Parts: sequence; C-alpha cells; structure tokens
Amino acid sequence: MTIAEKKTQRFQGKRHRLDRPELLAPAGNLEKLKFAVHYGADAVYIGGQKYGLRSNADNFSFEEMKEGVEFAARYGAKVFVATNIYAHNEDIDGLEEYLRKLEEVGIAAIIAADPAIIETAQRVAPKLEVHLSTQQSTLNWQAVQFWKDEGLPRVVLARETSFQEIAEIKKHVDIEIEAFIHGAMCSSFSGRCVLSNHFTDRDSNRGGCCQSCRWKYDLFVDDMPLYSEDEDKFTMGSKDLCMIEYLPELIEVGVDSFKIEGRMKSIHYVATVVNVYRQAIDAYFADPEQFELKQEWVEEINKAANRPLNTGFFLDTPGAEDHIYEAEEKAAPYDFAGVVLEYDDQTGFAVVQQRNHFKLGQEVEFVGPKGTFFKQTVSEMTDRDGAALEAARHPLQQIRIRTLKPVHPMDMMRKKTGGK
Repeated sequence: MTIAEKKTQRFQGKRHRLDRPELLAPAGNLEKLKFAVHYGADAVYIGGQKYGLRSNADNFSFEEMKEGVEFAARYGAKVFVATNIYAHNEDIDGLEEYLRKLEEVGIAAIIAADPAIIETAQRVAPKLEVHLSTQQSTLNWQAVQFWKDEGLPRVVLARETSFQEIAEIKKHVDIEIEAFIHGAMCSSFSGRCVLSNHFTDRDSNRGGCCQSCRWKYDLFVDDMPLYSEDEDKFTMGSKDLCMIEYLPELIEVGVDSFKIEGRMKSIHYVATVVNVYRQAIDAYFADPEQFELKQEWVEEINKAANRPLNTGFFLDTPGAEDHIYEAEEKAAPYDFAGVVLEYDDQTGFAVVQQRNHFKLGQEVEFVGPKGTFFKQTVSEMTDRDGAALEAARHPLQQIRIRTLKPVHPMDMMRKKTGGK
C-alpha cells in the first residue's frame, strides 16, 4: 500500500472549527471525572494505568473507564485518554492490545506524542481519534500541517504558543487547535525537561516527574550558602496560567478546545474552575457583543488557586515576575469541606459527606453548577440518626445540616482555610 493510499484511510472530513469551543477538564480518578462533567465539562481527559505522564495519579482501570464513558455520555460529554509518554523499546509490548481495549470501552480519543503510538493507534484502533499532545512542542503552522497530513484532527499546541502564533496557524491550516487555558505551567520547555531524570532517576517524559522545579534550593557563592537556616530557600516554579479575563480573545483567535490542567488536583479545584469557565463560555455565546467579565468569576477562580496566576505565553514571554523564587503562601483561601448527597425539601436539611473538619457556628459556602452559590452559618447539624453534633471530625462522615436554600446532590460545601 502506498503512502497516499494509507492516508486516505485516516481521518477525513472538515473538523477544523467546532461550533463553540470545547471545555476540556482533567480527572485523576472516577469521582473527579463525574464532578468535572457534572459541573460543565464537554470532555474529560484521564490517564490509564500505562503510557501516561501522571504515574502518581490514581489513574483508571478499563472498568472505571467504561463507567466514566457511560456517565459522561448521559451529559453529552466525551472521555479522552492520555497516552503521551515518549516510549522506550520496552514500552511497546502490549501497546496494540491496550489501544484496542480503549476503543472497546468507548474512549473517544487518545492524546499522544510518540509517532510509534500514533501510528499504532491509527492502524489497530481506527475508531479512536488521535490528538497530538503538547509534549510534541508544536509551535508553527508547518508542523501543524504535517500532523494534519498524518491524519490527526487535532493538535494540542505547546504551552509556549502566543495569540499571534495561534492566529497564524489557524490562517494556514484547517484543523482543531487545543490550548491550555488554566493551571500549572512547566518551568522547562513543554516535553523537554530532564531535571527529574538527573536528580531522582524518575523520567519526566515517562510519567515520573518529581517536580524538581518546585523544590527549595540553597544558593552558594564560593561554597558559602546565601541563606541561613531560618530563611526561606530559593525555588524556580512558575506561576499558574489563568485566561478567564481573555476568553473572547481565545474564542476569536480560533482555539477549539480550552484545556484545564490538573489531573493531580482536588475535586474542589476541578469543579470550581470548570464551573467558572462553563459560565463564562455560555455567557459569551448568549450575547457576544455585551459580554463582560464578572468579578464573581475571578473571585471563584481565586478560591481554587494553588499559586499566583498569570497569562503564560499568550501575551508576551514571561519574565522574572512570572516565576516564584521565594516561599509562597497558599493562594487558595478556602478548603473543600463537604459534598451534598441528599436534600429534603420538607425539612430543609441536606445530607453532606464530610471532606474536611467543620463545626457549628462556622460560616460555609455552598456552590453548584451554573452559578448556584450562597453563604450561611452552620446552625444545626446531626448525624444520620438525628443525634446532635458540634463538629464534623470524621472523614467521609454523613451529616445532616439545615441549609438556608435548597441544594442538590454533588453541590460542594467549603470553608475558609484554617477556619476550624
């Protein structure tokens, strides 16, 4: 079979622009997947137990993938699987079987960087779309054209791509473009860090990154440390990306999929960030001409922020002010305190599963999809049997709380950090 004949069997069709941008959320486990979809994600990306770059995440068995796909389908959402390692020879054994199984359980697409994995997927699992991972560090339209010619319907651009570069790519190539719009930024060039390999023998490009850029370091001059024992040490981590302020520009430049980083992040983080971007996207498309950034969206984002925020490479090359060289305080001022399991309209009591300590007299917030939000003081709480409680001290304990307004299953309850 000639190369031309092989290419006719690959992806065909006009998929270069979605009707509206897809909101793509991370999920480190099945529970996070369900929260991401429930709070408004159009698609979720996960890791299997092989070939992904987050070996420390819970990751998914094939049975969990199947359950996740079925749950997402009820909301009209899709599930993608990251298979984005750079494979060594020993990684290839079992690859065909793994990809066929992904296709069998209903995964919509894989996210891949290694040409061996890409070609194998196209050959043995043709129903799986293949999206090019950001690990390929794709920055120019000729490279994007190459991957389109190889049959890929979507390219996830390098984190270092600017607005101008995206516009140039969309001008030359009819293809879906996915870009990170929120979350942690690698201090190295995307897909090229080897600090972890040198320091700990953990391969960052095979799922073992030890995040050495966020360690605390001493600096020495002529063998003399610049820091004393009681001083904060030097770090070199970058600030986190946040593009909520530039949502119209992201849409207008032609980004087809808005990707949120964070498969290792908490349920509270994933649900909060997805909820905000869902509201903002919907508000824009409801009335583009009158769209305005709401301060409440910014406040919500900050409640889930792990580090200070910036705009990454979209507007300009980050400078020293975009990195964290000194000790940082926890940016997020709120903790995830509980999740609503049930609500009784007759009594006004909700059953909340405890996820963090809270007590009587404490102010909490209830948050749900599509802007559900209110504050209240915990005025009355009991256990399932009706025995009065003063505090929720036990992990996953189910507690009845009187709420000021109706709540719904999977609504979150949170509290100010340190408010115990």
